[in-house]
Amino acid sequence: MEYHTIGYIATFTLSLLAALLAAAAQPAGKMPRIGVLATASAVGDSSALDAFRQGLRDLGYVEGQHLALEARTVTPDQFERLPGLAAELVEHGVDLLFAAGPEAPLRAAREVASAIPIVMVAVDYDPMALGYIASLSRPGGHITGVVFQQVELTGKRLELLKEAVPTVSRVAVFWDAHSADQLPAAEAAARSLGVALQPVELRNPPYDFDQAFRDATREQAGALLVLMSPAFAFPERARLPDLAARHQLPTMFGNAQYTQVGGLMAYGVRLTDMYYRAAAYVDKILKGAKPADLPVEQPTKFEFSMNLKTAKMLGMTIPSSLLVLANEVIQ
Repeated sequence: MEYHTIGYIATFTLSLLAALLAAAAQPAGKMPRIGVLATASAVGDSSALDAFRQGLRDLGYVEGQHLALEARTVTPDQFERLPGLAAELVEHGVDLLFAAGPEAPLRAAREVASAIPIVMVAVDYDPMALGYIASLSRPGGHITGVVFQQVELTGKRLELLKEAVPTVSRVAVFWDAHSADQLPAAEAAARSLGVALQPVELRNPPYDFDQAFRDATREQAGALLVLMSPAFAFPERARLPDLAARHQLPTMFGNAQYTQVGGLMAYGVRLTDMYYRAAAYVDKILKGAKPADLPVEQPTKFEFSMNLKTAKMLGMTIPSSLLVLANEVIQ
């Protein structure tokens, strides 16, 4: 009996040792690997990627213990590198791709990853109109995530600009290839508001903003709407309000960071909030959910920011009806 007991203990010990050795031999790739593909303007000093990481931490993921993040970012003039970077992430065996910012990262991710789940933060485009998802409620396929609604917000921005400058009859609008789908919305809003829209296209980065402002003022534009584009966001964020001030043009932007550096007004969505929300999609997919079944989320909170110092410099009096709507008023 004693020998049998010793035999059982020895067998159990050997089995346990074998299991431990087998666990130690498991490849490091068993830890979920998340590939991040984004533009520098989307993840730079806006701390958007930090918000994504914080979202993962708040869901219980410790980087290096529960998952690994591999980030690849480019500036807006380096978009041709994105397909190669996406392929590199796939070759590294990522389990999920996080494509954030303008359309280019998502396009590159989809081209090289037909079966890998993709979580997007769609900033400057409509993923449904471009065929990336079937619908917001049932995206289908392997792509889901968060959409910024830039196209829908464009008309509201022009409406607020017109309310701030009620006498304006001609509004210049800066646009480029990244923001082209926002232009029709601006044109439709201009017609309903009874103002003439003067589109000023920016081509071949780095853009000549000095010439763009000369074009706008030569046609006697009385205000400026800047569409949302990664090429306008960084490093031009401070330069655009400065040039607008020199040309005495009231401005409307899509992000409150512009009013913090001298822009007159901004209306949009807080970028960090949307990146934070995207972490929940990663969590659900890692736990077995299919992207096709996860509805695409739209923003529910919007920011209206105004710089009264800039208004005073332009000799403007902001209507009280706008002041009460503002989430942030810079004195």
